[in-house]
Formats: sequence, C-alpha cells, structure tokens
Amino acid sequence: MIRAGALILAAVFGGAALAATPDASLEPPARPEADARLEAAAAPLPGMRPLSRPQSEQRLAAASRPADLPLLAPGASLQPFARPDSLAEQVLFKRRQRRKGSVCGDIDIQGDDIGHVSGTLPGCGVKDAVRVREIAGVRLSQASLMTCNTARALKTWINREVETAFGRGNKVVSLRVAAHYACRTRNNRPGAKISEHGKGKAIDISGFTLASGETVTVLRGWQNRKTRKKLKKIWRAACGPFGTVLGPEADRYHKDHFHLDVARHRGGTYCR
Repeated sequence: MIRAGALILAAVFGGAALAATPDASLEPPARPEADARLEAAAAPLPGMRPLSRPQSEQRLAAASRPADLPLLAPGASLQPFARPDSLAEQVLFKRRQRRKGSVCGDIDIQGDDIGHVSGTLPGCGVKDAVRVREIAGVRLSQASLMTCNTARALKTWINREVETAFGRGNKVVSLRVAAHYACRTRNNRPGAKISEHGKGKAIDISGFTLASGETVTVLRGWQNRKTRKKLKKIWRAACGPFGTVLGPEADRYHKDHFHLDVARHRGGTYCR
C-alpha cells in the first residue's frame, strides 16, 4: 500500500513538471543593434577593390621557360631544366685548358715552366723559374719571370686586397709590370748587392687597370685624393705576403711603382 502511494505521488509531480516546461527556447533574443553592426561589417567599403591573387609557380615557370620548350602541364614538376650537355662539356674543356696552362701546381697561376735560368753576374739566376701571364684571373701586362714563391705571394696579395681595391663593380683586371727578372745590382748601382730581381724573387708594379678600362698609376694615383687612400691600402696589404715592400715614400727610386719581393729579413717584413 505504501508503494502504491509513492507511485501516485510521482505521477502527480511528474505531470506538473512537464506542464511547466516552456514550448519555446529560453535563449535571449538578438539585439537589433548587434544585427546592424554585423551587416555593416560585412558590407564592402566604398572604393575598395579585391586584392589580386599572387601568380602561381606554374605560371612563373612557364613565363621563364625557353621558347622552344612546351608549356608546363598541370601537376608537372617544377625542377630546373637540365643544362645542355654541350654547356657542361665547354666548362670541362675550359677547366682542362686552364689546368694544362697552369704552373706551380695552382690552376689560378697561368704561365709556362722555364726551368733553370743562368745569370750573367755572380749571384744571379733562378732555379725552377716560371713565366707568369695571369694570376687569380688578373693578367700581367707582360709575361714575367719569377719563382713560384713570388707567384704565390702575388696571388695572396691580389685575392686579399688588389682585385676589389677600387670597388667590386670595377675590379682590377690587369697589373702593369714595370720590372721582373733582371740580372742586376740593387737600384743598378755599381758594386751593390745583387737585387732580388736578379734572383726571380721580385716584381715591380706601376699601375692597375680596371674593368672600366681606366688605369690608375702609382705615380699619379699617389698624388690624387680619390686614389691615394686606395693605393696606400694596396701597398699595406702587400706587407706579409712579401718580405720587402717599397713605395713612393721609400726613396727616389720608387716614386712611380711598388717594389715587392719575397726576401726574408731577421726583423720581419720590411715595408716602407
């Protein structure tokens, strides 16, 4: 009897709860001003234009393709076109030619092996001499006789400072050689010691020819405000690769050129 009473009470209260359930949703209605703001944000502003889409990689590749090649198909690979075999052969041939014309075991030093050179004065002469035409892509105004140590010092000097001394857009393409091997005494003075020129260990540079065709000489350039600072930097950079570096301020014998040699001194590099 108690269980029957409980069932009756549950039915009564359950029906009351169902009757209290609202037919409509209890969410608050949207405010009119919010709808207006949404519509205003979605409306395009006066004068606005849609942004242009960036060109696809396929179109860019097709625009740069060679004229004799077909258009790229959809989904085709964008890998770079293979170089023709003829171009690779030309590069290899040129490298073989440079290797064949190199001396001192360095492809950047182009010239000829001369071998032993005898001097007409005691103390002169060069063992294993080379005649150099070009170093590190910079030509010499005349093929110059020297030792391999001298050629390597020139290469270091050119790479370190000379080539780009007047700007990377106007590189030095040639060195004006005033003197190289010559069997003589220092400054041609009677009774003086044999010059380093007489041993193939020295070279004199009197000017620098640029890609523009202009030649900056040591004589005039040292007096010019625009080039004096650059020439001094070139002169200073030679100290180290070379054992002796003489310039216009050294003495009257070097007013118009840089004297460079690979002689070694007890006190280190002699620069003046």
